[in-house]
Amino acid sequence: MRRHGWSGDIPRDDDEAAARILDAARTAIDDGRSVTISTVAQSLGITRQTVYRYFPTQEALLGATALSSIDAFLDRLAAQLGTIDDPTEAVVEGIAYTLEQLTHDRYLRLVVEPGKASAFTAGVTSEVAIGFGRSILQRYDIDWAAAGFDGEKLDGLVEFMLRTLQSFIVDPGGPARQGDGLRAYLRDWVAPAVRARAETPGTPHR
Repeated sequence: MRRHGWSGDIPRDDDEAAARILDAARTAIDDGRSVTISTVAQSLGITRQTVYRYFPTQEALLGATALSSIDAFLDRLAAQLGTIDDPTEAVVEGIAYTLEQLTHDRYLRLVVEPGKASAFTAGVTSEVAIGFGRSILQRYDIDWAAAGFDGEKLDGLVEFMLRTLQSFIVDPGGPARQGDGLRAYLRDWVAPAVRARAETPGTPHR
């Protein structure tokens, strides 16, 4: 770690340095300011090159900031899920509830809204997006491997959820489906696909 800058208050190690960068980005987001490599560096008294060392792109910085700040959403999700133990219903509710929370959670929007500096800027299958999708599934009290989803198959389920979520964000429809209507649609069209994959655990991932 470079031993200069930081307005004279040098971090103890790289972990603290990265944490301070994320804190500065969160502060800017909470204040309604745009978050760029330059503004974060300036607020910390460091160079842009120092920020780039920990976050190679602005998208990576925003994605990491968002993922470090969505615990509140995941806690609400866990409360919403209750005792759901059916994998198909878990996917339906995970997609529906995430869509419903987008208008309330600025950090969630940074993770999933395409067309912005977000996890989806680099693609729905980016490491940040897949990590977010896995975080949703892990909030369920479900043994995914026992349900037929392990390894690449679980990754495929996460990708399927994210692609479905992205399609609703890009084109909500007119009028947009909400509440029971949204869940009924997902149960009609998404749940059968999840159920079919769960019932064929030996099917190779494509």
